[in-house]
Amino acid sequence: MKTKNKLVGNIGEEMATNYLLKKKYKILERNFRIPSGEIDIIAKDGKTVVFIEVKRRLSLDFGMPAEAVNMRKANKIRVAANCFLDEQIKLGKLKEDTAIRFDIIEIVDDQITQIEDAF
Repeated sequence: MKTKNKLVGNIGEEMATNYLLKKKYKILERNFRIPSGEIDIIAKDGKTVVFIEVKRRLSLDFGMPAEAVNMRKANKIRVAANCFLDEQIKLGKLKEDTAIRFDIIEIVDDQITQIEDAF
């Protein structure tokens, strides 16, 4: 059985994916995992590959969702991003000089905010 937090997160990822698709992003992968971390959404914004962490909260009792992405979490995302890029470059799907960006999408209730270049 899924926990409430996991369910809230999964719904948030669906909301974020739909939001990005409306903004004409191309979704490359969701829930990319390596042993040391995970990236919620990997998408292309034009020629830029964007690694996106989705944070959703139903209330602000514990602060804004983006505040949960601390330095440790950001570093785990960077490591996973490097693994994804290495894999895609070896497969010939991306070039070594591909532009990248790290964004956070925070969702409070149904309000979606995208923070570009978050870290």
